[in-house]
Amino acid sequence: MKKTYIIGEVGANHQNDRNILKRLIDIIQVAGCDLVKFQKRNPNCIPEDQKNVIRKTPWGTEETYLEYRKKLELGRDDYDWIDYYCNQRGIKWSASVWDIDSLEFMKHYQVPLLKIPSALITNLDLVEETAKHCHQENMRLVISTGMSTEDEIDQAIYAASKHLDYSQIIVLHCTSTYPAALKELNLSYVKVLRERYPFCQVGYSGHELTLGTSVAAVYLGASVIERHVTIDRELPGTDHRASLTMWGLLKLVSGIRELETAYGDGVKQVYPSELPIRKKLRGI
Repeated sequence: MKKTYIIGEVGANHQNDRNILKRLIDIIQVAGCDLVKFQKRNPNCIPEDQKNVIRKTPWGTEETYLEYRKKLELGRDDYDWIDYYCNQRGIKWSASVWDIDSLEFMKHYQVPLLKIPSALITNLDLVEETAKHCHQENMRLVISTGMSTEDEIDQAIYAASKHLDYSQIIVLHCTSTYPAALKELNLSYVKVLRERYPFCQVGYSGHELTLGTSVAAVYLGASVIERHVTIDRELPGTDHRASLTMWGLLKLVSGIRELETAYGDGVKQVYPSELPIRKKLRGI
């Protein structure tokens, strides 16, 4: 079994606090993940009917969703710092792009991949433009499939394949609820994706509260695993409850690496370590 590529998703859990950002990057790096991922968006890209919805913020205030997103969004100075700090820590980083403005923003950085989040899988213009950039820079494109139909997934992958080789496309199975119920994970769809898109990489983006299910996704054929990370699951915000703390992430990465070691090649053999026991118990 090949080594699984593990992504620690920061998302909005940084709360626009550089101390929290630093702690999250440290946790993800120490746990042994391969990549720290963020989310970049122009706040104005949120749906019109959501912009004036009043919500509680992590800072103890009540504001419209648009104002909240503006305060939460990281800017150029923040991403310059992220780029520098991840470099210092020896871990790669990247981001989901939620709009063309954010794609243009990310072109300033050398990252190994870009992601189309589940919410934007039907924005085929964004998919194509991101795929074009990934082709130009020899990067991989990740497409998450939460809350999507198979037709929508097909269309997104077809749009990406106009500019990218299928081997550069990573399709993530995902259930977009936070946290996701076990009965709605449908992990067996990982196998369906592998059969449906045999030339793409297939992965799993988990929002469940458990760890074993994400390890099971690797057993079922996921070569990429993504999980959200937080410093405290009780913090206000949509993603915190569906995120892993440091100890959960450490256990998850350890569990995946143990599976990779234990998986084997499926060929039955008598191991040298068994020979003394074989002689003792069978006399041969």
